[in-house]
Amino acid sequence: MKEYSEKFRAYLLNEGKSENTIRTYMAKVQEYFKWFQETYDSECKKLYCENILDYKTYLLNVKKYKGKNLNGKTVNGKLSALYSFNKFLVSEKVQEELVLSKSDFVKVQIDYANPCTITKTDVERFRQKILESGDKRLYALVTILAYAGLRISEALDIKLQDYRLEAKELIVRRGKGDKQRIVYLNSKIVNAIKEYLKVRKADSEYLFVSRQSEKVDRTVINKHFKKYSKIITPHMLRHFYATHCLEMGYSVHEVAYQAGHRDIKTTLIYTNPSREEMKRKAELL
Repeated sequence: MKEYSEKFRAYLLNEGKSENTIRTYMAKVQEYFKWFQETYDSECKKLYCENILDYKTYLLNVKKYKGKNLNGKTVNGKLSALYSFNKFLVSEKVQEELVLSKSDFVKVQIDYANPCTITKTDVERFRQKILESGDKRLYALVTILAYAGLRISEALDIKLQDYRLEAKELIVRRGKGDKQRIVYLNSKIVNAIKEYLKVRKADSEYLFVSRQSEKVDRTVINKHFKKYSKIITPHMLRHFYATHCLEMGYSVHEVAYQAGHRDIKTTLIYTNPSREEMKRKAELL
């Protein structure tokens, strides 16, 4: 099965998956191969439903992370990668049928609580720390994530030709599902980008560059985030954006468009109270 690795990568790319999703899926498929080798003392040559269900049981009842059993959502993420790999094998005529279906996934009730755990004060304090550090590149990136709601992959893919600061518009050329959209910028973003451009020294077509490559890698950004906060991540800023927009009077459909949500149900989660608010109400019973 390992010889199909690069073909699987190309298949996922053709399906419109992001580079981050592709890396994640490929890593999870490799995890399955490793488990298969250790369990059956042989190399995986074909996918069987019985083996995958055994793997699901192992993930739920044996494998632990930080001393705890994996939750259903984590297990489903691993099964989702195998499901895509199964579809790929069928397309390559290595297998004739799908041996895994969505009904084999762990039944998980969608979390009702708003996933945003930070406030506007938290975000502004975070931005100020970065501003005072002198890192104008990170400051501009954080401002875009917090006040335009882009995914980190979308932000790092911004090219110099993709924005018009005078018009306060930015085109996301390759959002989730390979969809383009226009995102509207506020003055905080415009000013942050202008200040960053004054010190940006590179010939790259990408806005956010590094000394090592034509665009900065997300792992580098994650490390920088951890220097200034233990709780704020690029994705948490996206949660903040959606929540803050709704609080400021945006409609659900407006937020869905700006954030590039494919399903309006995703946006509706941000209309719910936070986990802390849910806990507070529980104490009132």
